[in-house]
Order: sequence, then C-alpha cells, then structure tokens
Amino acid sequence: MDCALAMARAAGEAGEVPIGAVVVKDGRIIGRGGNSPRRDHDPTAHAEIAAIREAAAHLGQERLTDCELWVTLEPCAMCAGAIAHARIAKLYYAAPDSKGGGVEHGARVFDHPQCLHRPEVYAGIAEQEAAELLRGFFRERR
Repeated sequence: MDCALAMARAAGEAGEVPIGAVVVKDGRIIGRGGNSPRRDHDPTAHAEIAAIREAAAHLGQERLTDCELWVTLEPCAMCAGAIAHARIAKLYYAAPDSKGGGVEHGARVFDHPQCLHRPEVYAGIAEQEAAELLRGFFRERR
C-alpha cells in the first residue's frame, strides 16, 4: 500500500485526484498507476486501469490471475469491472468511497450474478492516510 500511496501523492501533486494503485504478483510490483484523466484527456485513466494495463503488458496476457491489486480508494464501477475482467485474485483498498465506489457502495459490481469473477476484497488498509490525502486535495480546491 505504501507504493500505491506514493502514486496517489504524485497524482495529487500533478493536479489529479490523488489515487494510486499497484498490481502485485508473487510479492513483486508488476504494474503501477496514478490517476491521470486530466493530463491524458481520458476519462478512463484511473489509477487501477493504468496499473492493470501495465501489469498485463508485463505478463504479456490479459488475465492477471494470482495477482493482487492495491489501491488507495474503493474502485468505481468501471474499475471494478476491469478487475473482474482481468481475473485479479485479491483486491486491497484503503478508503471507502460512499459516493463513487463500485465494490461495497453504489453499483456493488462483484455482487451481481452477471459478474463472472469476484476477487477476495480487503478494505481499510491505510484508510486514514488515504482519506487524508483526498480530504487535503479537495480542501485546497475549495
């Protein structure tokens, strides 16, 4: 989670919402990402998507079985869908997102019978630090 938090800090310093993610396989980081929709002019440029893309390229395949995704905020519905399609084994996230989350809030993507893969989900890891990054970012913009 420390690396995901570092990615989130870097995204925030670049003017993006401070969210970071890493994909881990066998204890090694194989994909990293920070939010970049403004920089990339791409509404899909979420941290999770960037980390999943890098990990898939690293492995040379679209399936990330036996991989873990560590992210600083509960994934949105789009990212939860990508997690399911990538067949990620475990999802660890820091802060919940009651407004835009898609895992334990909102769409609850993994709870739908149409969801073909459900990762193990672990929430609350470094929650306070991740939440404070987000609060500070938005406080500065108000």
